[in-house]
Amino acid sequence: MNPELPQHHAATRQRARDSARLVMRGVAINAGLAAVKFAGGVFGNTYALIADAAESMLDILSSLLVWAGFQVASRPPDANHPYGHGKAEPLAGLAVAVFVFAMAGWIGREAIHEIMTPHKSPAWWTLLVLAGVIGLKLWISRRMEAAGDRVGSTALGVEAAHHWSDAVTSAAAFVGISIALLAGKGWETADDWAALFACVLIAANGVAMAGKALRDVMDTAAPESLEHEVRTVALGVPGVRGLDKCRVRRSGLSHLIDIHVVVDETLTVRQGHEIAHAVKDALLASPLQVSDVSVHIEPMR
Repeated sequence: MNPELPQHHAATRQRARDSARLVMRGVAINAGLAAVKFAGGVFGNTYALIADAAESMLDILSSLLVWAGFQVASRPPDANHPYGHGKAEPLAGLAVAVFVFAMAGWIGREAIHEIMTPHKSPAWWTLLVLAGVIGLKLWISRRMEAAGDRVGSTALGVEAAHHWSDAVTSAAAFVGISIALLAGKGWETADDWAALFACVLIAANGVAMAGKALRDVMDTAAPESLEHEVRTVALGVPGVRGLDKCRVRRSGLSHLIDIHVVVDETLTVRQGHEIAHAVKDALLASPLQVSDVSVHIEPMR
């Protein structure tokens, strides 16, 4: 076993734990918002808020899936998973995307039902509730997006997009209720039409979420900028005369690297082995969030 692996795995595990804590904060906030929105919908006579409350409850379930994904992703490699459990993280993100599609369909169906059912205009104070919800959701979304970029988490990025979708739903409800209140009689269903419109935006956001998670699950190549950084680190190791192949893929919160290093053909096997270890150690010690490196030695022709 590589003696450096535990140290690098510990860094990945810490990133997973920090991300999981952020997700659980989102769960607590969603629980409070669900109660506020449900009460506002019932007493303020607006289905849009009741639908929003139901969505917040589903948000809690999807966030718990992301949290579970981080717990699994933080486990160390074992005999059955020699490259670790990092794929659990994008799989959790994919599950959230499925939830988003389901929520878009459910809200759309209920919005159509409300449009076809006559009802009273919403209460004016529900706008205050929605304004608070929108502001809070956008704040959470930005925090999660920043954290996802910082630790390289697909699931956190998907969660951020999910919270943004919630803000869009609430913003649509805000616009619809405003129209219903300002336009008066005959416009009572304006908030329901707004909720229906929001479903299209949420579904489109779900497509983007699913695409991002699937790219990681399918081992899509890392960005060229990251590959360039990997090559720069490897070429800086003494004895490396050049590089042949360099493959970088994401595995949860870290990267796996396969690299072919060109060395002087007159070197002994031991010397080539030492250079390979130096390349591996340099990449593991770099700030590129690398958890494992496979180095192949090629003689210079």
